[in-house]
Amino acid sequence: MKNLIQQLVSQALTKIAEDGRIGDAPIPQPIIERTRDARHGDFACNVALVLAKAARCKPRDLADQLIAALPASPAVAKVEIAGPGFINFTLAADAYRAVIGEVLTQAHSFGRSTLGQGKRIQVEFVSANPTGPLHVGHGRGAAYGAVVADLLEAVGYDVHREYYVNDAGRQMDILAASVWLRYLELCDETIPFPANGYRGDYVWDIAATLHREHGDSYRHAADEVFSGVPADEPAGGDKEKHIDGVIEQAKNLLGDNRYRYVFELALNTILDDIRDDLGLFGVTYQEWYSERSLTDSGAVNKALQRLRDSGHVYEKGGALWFKSTDFGDEKDRVVVRDNGQTTYFASDIAYHMDKLERGFERVIDVWGADHHGYVPRVKAAMQAVGDDPSRLDVLLVQFAILYRGGERVQMSTRSGSFVTLRELRKEVGSDAARFFYVMRKCEQHMDFDLDLAKSQSSDNPVYYVQYAHARVCSVLRQAAEKGIPVEISEGDRNLERLTEDHEQALLKTLARYPEVVETSALNEEPHQLTHYVRDLANDFHTYYNAHQFLVEDEALRDARIKLILAVRQVLRNGLNLLGGSAPEKM
Repeated sequence: MKNLIQQLVSQALTKIAEDGRIGDAPIPQPIIERTRDARHGDFACNVALVLAKAARCKPRDLADQLIAALPASPAVAKVEIAGPGFINFTLAADAYRAVIGEVLTQAHSFGRSTLGQGKRIQVEFVSANPTGPLHVGHGRGAAYGAVVADLLEAVGYDVHREYYVNDAGRQMDILAASVWLRYLELCDETIPFPANGYRGDYVWDIAATLHREHGDSYRHAADEVFSGVPADEPAGGDKEKHIDGVIEQAKNLLGDNRYRYVFELALNTILDDIRDDLGLFGVTYQEWYSERSLTDSGAVNKALQRLRDSGHVYEKGGALWFKSTDFGDEKDRVVVRDNGQTTYFASDIAYHMDKLERGFERVIDVWGADHHGYVPRVKAAMQAVGDDPSRLDVLLVQFAILYRGGERVQMSTRSGSFVTLRELRKEVGSDAARFFYVMRKCEQHMDFDLDLAKSQSSDNPVYYVQYAHARVCSVLRQAAEKGIPVEISEGDRNLERLTEDHEQALLKTLARYPEVVETSALNEEPHQLTHYVRDLANDFHTYYNAHQFLVEDEALRDARIKLILAVRQVLRNGLNLLGGSAPEKM
């Protein structure tokens, strides 16, 4: 309906432009918005205000000319001028009733469009370091990224979902060393575990696998392991230097092959766990992209060469620096350390180069809010290598704060004290978790109330929405039990019987669905869809409590059954895009 109004206004604009009434001004795409007050009609357009200066006339006078030039449409009941020159449209009752036929005919496709014209977009999300299980903080990024991707796909984009696997670098070495030290403890060595090591139970589990499959073949005496290693923090030393020394000893004592085996065992065990967790959370990817592949393929060296060719790097202190201050950064950044190792940043530059080289017209990165300062740095590097930084959109997701029994749940990844995504899913279910995660804008802080997410009451938004769907199904079961026929008539037959205020409210809410999907997708704001399905559920519950559906009047019963079937379909479509189910019984 919004598109229909836009088309009518565009035709009117073309007509008055051809008559020379707006001078040489280009014809704009008219902006159509729903009115906030039903007394002002259904839609409003401000194009007369926008063009008044170019047309050299008062906005209200130009609005009069536009209204006179509007093509006739049976969908429009009334057009009025409001305020300084807004044009308000009131739709005919038949226009809203027509949405029922559209919903029932299009079914799952209702609300979907070809707006994106098949343009390729990559959405990279979660991409947590495979150094431990996913926790509830990762869950918000997973839910948000998945729904953004699904929304973009629903409006016609070709979406590629990707997980960037940080399978190289220091954090993975710390994990491998932590596993090996726990393994040594299982070999009855007394180990002073590093302050900066990974301490979760999952590290013990991986170490136990190593010990079970290889016995003592990876064993070295504790004295030998810590010989020459700088003191740890509890002993008055530096924990960073200590863990680096432990890593070096692990590599020296185990040798390349055996150290690599421990490294790969830790990586693959955790990565398999992450895949399983995300899959059970309804999150899947087209590609799991290895950071190491960037080095193996020469992509990192290629990126560094492009930086050299553009004159944006220099050497200092044996290291290679990117002149990011040229692009507004607070300081320059190292891309190659003095020991010859490339940095995470160098890999990220190569990775974003590769994204665009793969033909994506736009790339979306979903990062944690703590990466805020990293965004301009990556965009600066893209510009330095000759890529267009405007093709990168970084969405920052705030951490979710978990509450149980009114008390905040404390979490620390390094210490291993955290609630995993798997535990959350088992406690509240994927439907509730995913819905709760996307109820707010991604940049807003979020309090996740476990008790509310598990409750079966109208206070629980996902339960409230799903219950509306189940209630429609219960009406159909009641009809079957009572032997009341509910075979719906074709087309718009009997829909003129939908005259109650509650029915009009439902029709208007149903008609909004395609607009909400489009807006949610283009603005990357899934919370708009959660608010919509709650509004639709509320309209339905109010209708359900005020009226009967299985009435004796066959025509009225037919119209009402059609209406609630349309409600059921739209609730199902919305829940599906949010990654939730639409149960028939609750």
